Amino acid sequence: MQALYAQLLVGLINGSFYALLSLGLAVIFGMLNIINFAHGALYMMGAFVAYFLLNLAGINYWWALILAPVIVGGFGILLERTMLQWLTGLDHLYGLLLTFGMALVIQGVFQNYFGSSGLPYAIPDILKGGVNLGFMYLPIYRGWVVIFSLVICIATWYLIERTRLGAYLRAATENPTLVRAFGINVPRMITLTYGLGVGLAALAGVLSAPINQVRPLMGADLIIVVFAVVVIGGMGSIMGSIITGFALGVIEGLTKYFYPEASNTVVFVLMVLVLLVKPTGLTGRAN
Repeated sequence: MQALYAQLLVGLINGSFYALLSLGLAVIFGMLNIINFAHGALYMMGAFVAYFLLNLAGINYWWALILAPVIVGGFGILLERTMLQWLTGLDHLYGLLLTFGMALVIQGVFQNYFGSSGLPYAIPDILKGGVNLGFMYLPIYRGWVVIFSLVICIATWYLIERTRLGAYLRAATENPTLVRAFGINVPRMITLTYGLGVGLAALAGVLSAPINQVRPLMGADLIIVVFAVVVIGGMGSIMGSIITGFALGVIEGLTKYFYPEASNTVVFVLMVLVLLVKPTGLTGRAN
């Protein structure tokens, strides 16, 4: 049973990263209609920014949780202003190809300078150690990752679905001309939305750094699974991405315990089954 609980914990941790990354993808696709294939590279950049802040500037993990998403989000805003804004109204394929090329360039630059091996990033002192729950030993940092990720996901959902700003964002995607008539700067709103989605990816990178180490290809290892999570939950569905991310992490953990050989493919099998029954995803809506 301890092995089962351990795999469930691993599944929850992976699900936390899936949820944060797929949430960022869902925000970008739902608001901007862009399939952001550079998301994995930007997640990796978040981890590297945290590493640089610690080793070059002496800025600790807690400040990195704030600064890394802001820095990488600013980089994302620069990408949107200089490249992605010109794809408005074009087929999704153009955005996918452009962001895929951006991902290759970003990963190539980091791999050229840092190689493929992982760089260590220390767990903050207050989160070291663990708690004996009786039925399992829970490392404090891993429990923190799950809880913090869930809080961020719910806060983002609330911002987009339950606030006036979120209503403006959703309206801008449906009828930008009408929203402009109310004096709202739609291009700026779209740019900031892309920055928010990229910032969520960078935040996931900072959370992942002490667990998975900092590696140039850490995003490439994850992005295909995250896209499967987004498709299963429904492209552009905020709550669908959150629920599906955590659920698939747990399912993957259970699969590693009961049938390890299928753990790398179970997500894609589920994706095929869901698309056969409901092509728009579990919570997606047909256009």
